[in-house]
Amino acid sequence: MKRLFYGWYMVGAGSAMQFVQSTLLMQSFGAYFAVLRDDRGWSKTELSGAAALHQVEAAILGPLLGWFLDRFGPQGVIRVGVVIFGSGFILLSYVDSLLAFYGAFVLTAMGASLCGFFPLNVTLIHWFERHRARALSSMQIGMALGGLCLPLVAWALATWGWRATAFGSGVLIIALCLPLAFVFRRRPEDMGLRPDGAVSVLPDLISASKQEKKDLTRDFTAREALRTPAFWLLSFGHGCALFVVTGINTHAITHIKEGLGYSIEAASFAIMLQTVAQLGGVGIGAWIGDRFNKRKLSALCMLGHMSGLLCLTYADFHPAATTAMIIAYALLHGTAWGLRGPFMQALRADYFGRSAIGMILGLSFMIITIGQIGGPMIAGILADLTGNYRAGFTTLALLAGLGSVFFLLARRPTRPVL
Repeated sequence: MKRLFYGWYMVGAGSAMQFVQSTLLMQSFGAYFAVLRDDRGWSKTELSGAAALHQVEAAILGPLLGWFLDRFGPQGVIRVGVVIFGSGFILLSYVDSLLAFYGAFVLTAMGASLCGFFPLNVTLIHWFERHRARALSSMQIGMALGGLCLPLVAWALATWGWRATAFGSGVLIIALCLPLAFVFRRRPEDMGLRPDGAVSVLPDLISASKQEKKDLTRDFTAREALRTPAFWLLSFGHGCALFVVTGINTHAITHIKEGLGYSIEAASFAIMLQTVAQLGGVGIGAWIGDRFNKRKLSALCMLGHMSGLLCLTYADFHPAATTAMIIAYALLHGTAWGLRGPFMQALRADYFGRSAIGMILGLSFMIITIGQIGGPMIAGILADLTGNYRAGFTTLALLAGLGSVFFLLARRPTRPVL
């Protein structure tokens, strides 16, 4: 019986870690946002500042983390990140001021960065080539599944309060994720393997002419990648997507609660439906991602983000259509997010190779952070100024439409010659 390629064990471990991170942080931040707003009286802008600080930290950390991953591998980074991530949640349970909340949240976010999306994706990029989109999409199933547990987190917040929920989350993170962190290895070559499971140093089973052509080129360095239009267009397109993703993650529950008149528990079910759609998108991506043009699929997904957010924004346009518009938002945005998300790293690896992929992704993070910071801040500031989310969400939706153009223009660059 053929032994399962070790890379798939890392996909499973990464998916489980993404599930924990998504459940307890990414998908749940909006619920904490609404509860803290009621309990502490902090404004939308003040709470949005925590999300902005998270992204500033990620932008500063990105290039350094990318360089470290390329040089030393992910194992130690991921393990340390788990401990910091869990400790940040435990500290969050003790905060009594906005400044202390910012400090605890930044520590939590830093730990999440060290053991989350970035290092996990860099690791899998080194382990897969032919099945890269499938592997990255499969790992994202865990992130998507996290949204299904949001009602449970909302129940815990309502039953036990945000302090007890945060403390319990920190303990769970360390207990569940630290053993998973020991599954990760740096490169398949270190275990006598090649990407996708080819044994030893034998070449992949492709035609001699293709192999010869491949041998005449090499991967991009980070400096060379920066000189290509594709690097900037992919980064701007990705950033436009994150305007919507982070804006919705931070403010959707508050909008559904305050603007549309639903309870937090009911709003969390809308996010759960979004998650079901996200899972569907991830599954579609795993099936077609290695067969079709990822760039064009990403452009199409941006239109899904835009349409979904507009449905959420104007769900109260006609009272009889409110529920239908919320459902349309969840299906459109969720499917677009699940399908597009894994393609962002797969596209860069396809375009630039894997030799300097950590540094290339780290530099990209300095650009896409504009979207991660801008999404929550634009929505929060305009909501405080106007009294609702209509202006802010409409702005983010139009930026998503612009992102579609960036992806259509981001054509594959010619590889450097040896």
